This record gives sequence, structure tokens and C-alpha cells, in this order.
Amino acid sequence: MAGKFEIYQDSAGNHRFRLKASNGSVVVTGDPEESLEKCMKSIESLRKLAPYAQVQEVSQAQALA
Repeated sequence: MAGKFEIYQDSAGNHRFRLKASNGSVVVTGDPEESLEKCMKSIESLRKLAPYAQVQEVSQAQALA
């Protein structure tokens, strides 16, 4: 089973998404958006850009900065 995007409304009424891996763990959570359309645009951007994302190993100090 592939990962999936879930769209939901938070307690403030904003639209958010989360990307879940096939094992059910949350991989990415989107920022709150005022409209469903903006939330969908964020998902589409992630879908388009993720294949080109680079992997970069950083030290613990860099990760906390």
C-alpha cells in the first residue's frame, strides 16, 4: 500500500493535510490554510517537488539550528 494524503479541519477551522506512510505513521503535516483550495495547492506542490528533493546529511547541531 502506498502512502496517502489526508485532509482535515483543525480546531480553529483551518484546512490542513498530513501525509501518512504505508505503515500509518505521519511523515509530513501541512501548515494551516484558510481554504480547501490552498490546502490542495500545497499538496500538489509537494507532489511535484518531492521527486527532485535532495537528501543532505546534517550534524545534530545543524538540525537544531
